[in-house]
Amino acid sequence: MINGLKKELILEGLDCAHCALKIEQQVNNMAGVASASLNFATQTLTIQGGEGSDLQAILSGTNKIVKELEPHVKVMEKREAQKEDLLPAQPSNVKKIIRIGTGAFFFLMAILFSLPSQGEFALYLVSFLLVGGDILLKAGKNITQGRILDENFLMSLASLGAFAIGEYPEGAAVMLFYQVGEFFQDLAVNRSRQSIAALMDIRPDYANLKIGSEIRKVSPEEVSIGDLILVKPGEKVPLDGQVREGTSSLDTSSLTGESIPQDVERGSLVLSGAVNKNGLLTVEVTKRYSDSTVAKILEMVQNAGSKKAPTENFITKFARYYTPFVVGTAVLLAFLPPLFIPGASFTQWINRALVFLVVSCPCALVVSIPLGFFGGIGGASRRGILIKGGNYLEALNKVDTVVFDKTGTLTKGVFQVTQVVNKGELTNADLLEYAAYAESYSNHPIALSIQRAFGREIDARRISGYEEISGHGTKVTMEGRAVLAGNDRLMEQENILYEDPEIPGTIVHLAVDGAYAGYIVIADEIKSDSLKAVKALRDLGVKKLVMLTGDSKRVGEQIGKELALDEIYAELLPDQKVHQLEHLTGKSRSGGNLVFVGDGINDAPVLARADIGVAMGGLGSDAAIEAADIVLMTDEPSKLAEAIKIAKKTRNIVWQNIILALSIKGIVLILGAGGLATMWEAVFADVGVALLAVLNAMRAIRGQA
Repeated sequence: MINGLKKELILEGLDCAHCALKIEQQVNNMAGVASASLNFATQTLTIQGGEGSDLQAILSGTNKIVKELEPHVKVMEKREAQKEDLLPAQPSNVKKIIRIGTGAFFFLMAILFSLPSQGEFALYLVSFLLVGGDILLKAGKNITQGRILDENFLMSLASLGAFAIGEYPEGAAVMLFYQVGEFFQDLAVNRSRQSIAALMDIRPDYANLKIGSEIRKVSPEEVSIGDLILVKPGEKVPLDGQVREGTSSLDTSSLTGESIPQDVERGSLVLSGAVNKNGLLTVEVTKRYSDSTVAKILEMVQNAGSKKAPTENFITKFARYYTPFVVGTAVLLAFLPPLFIPGASFTQWINRALVFLVVSCPCALVVSIPLGFFGGIGGASRRGILIKGGNYLEALNKVDTVVFDKTGTLTKGVFQVTQVVNKGELTNADLLEYAAYAESYSNHPIALSIQRAFGREIDARRISGYEEISGHGTKVTMEGRAVLAGNDRLMEQENILYEDPEIPGTIVHLAVDGAYAGYIVIADEIKSDSLKAVKALRDLGVKKLVMLTGDSKRVGEQIGKELALDEIYAELLPDQKVHQLEHLTGKSRSGGNLVFVGDGINDAPVLARADIGVAMGGLGSDAAIEAADIVLMTDEPSKLAEAIKIAKKTRNIVWQNIILALSIKGIVLILGAGGLATMWEAVFADVGVALLAVLNAMRAIRGQA
């Protein structure tokens, strides 16, 4: 049973975008399939099964549909993140080149030499059959199975129609130039697939597993948590882990887009996919391959094609109606004018109708639009920006409000104790000790900074009770004494009088046995990149920049003032962040989208609630990354502005292709109806425009903002 889970299949050899649309549509209509999405760029069919669906029935039905529509395509299940599955080997084109070349030779012979009509007809016919024989066979087979209106049928009908009315040169030329255009279009599509695959060529092929004194080369999937692996100079780090021995520099550009090497030593964390530049490293594995950074990146980018942008969905629907409409118009054009216009001949108007048939294939749009979006997603990944779908890439074009979390997003999240102030009988050292024990079970950055400042081992036997009060602080019993450590809300809740000093930073108040004991000041530093991010977003036309934080109002306002943010909301609990975001969403309903940028586990609900959730991927929690729609691998907020620029560039390329294709097709249709365009121009309006659109779409792959 699928039981609502996804199944991914590779359709090796899929080279027809129009057929890909039909496959996707028919699989979607199968019983038990909740949704199906075919990514033409990666030849990946993603099937989402309904509850209790029969897996074997769905796979069998899918295979049958593919074989009926594209008999040469091989259907196979996708092995986890295998590059060879992402880009199956392409068949040799030598036979096709020889066949087209021979057909072109006979075509030129008929044009260049003055021959009797029968000889000329024979040369054109031989050229036509050599070049278009396979198209005729496919069209015939499809007709017997009840399928018409595909490009094989349309080209066969147009060329045979030209022969029928005595236009032999045009009949042969239609098939010749169609095949030549298709050949170059396939080369362009395959090249774009190669480029996309190169962007994701970060999967390590092996790991050097250390077993005692022996080193074994194994698949990364075979390595377990806690195993030791060796990473030699020039090799990719195969799994996430911590350096146990050695020093080196790592090239992390494939993960983050940053070219500056990262120095690592004993104790440093290393991410899979990075390249070891010089030293020999011994690494203790901390995550299985399926949970590693490189596996998550590959999964995010490869699955992005299943979440289609509204423009892609529009083109898919448009293609379903465009071809039948144009073919219907061609039929009317062939028969109505000769019946109602005096002196009009059937030969003349049939010729014009044939032009319509050639132009009616929507391949230029069907191929180039998905390639444009997937190229934009792939290009963004090379810059350290992981976008989980074309829908999110397109949504970035309409951002009018950006809401930031503070800690770890706008600030470094590396807290340091800057001041200890006692207000009772305890010394500063005693105050710090009580605070360290009170925070000993917490992994919050503030708690960790207090533990670092204390600098000694925590003896858990001294603590007999521990309670964490969400959004307030902690309550412990230490050697019989009740210790409270937290913010002013905790003091107010426990009815303890406290001081509220006007000092920049986060204040942790302490009370012992119900009496106020003093406070500790902890400071966080604004990221140097944050000011750059704010300026870049303003330059891109973002109307409102907001910060939500659980920190004190004083600290929030100080950070907000330094960064010139529009609104600051402080002292928020996790659920209050969601409510505040919903309030902001309601206020900004001007047709624009609201983006939330965060990094902590408590940000996951807000990330999921925003129109577009953006997580910091380098230091961000797994929960935040899972809930987010976009992941910034460098923890730099300015990457959001870069993502918006890439989205705008991708949108421009997509709309250039839409306008190019529809304009040229529309012009040729009008000229054809008026008898001013021949089938030569019609072939260019079909395959020529498709080739230009694919080449233009490849610009998005470069990922430059």
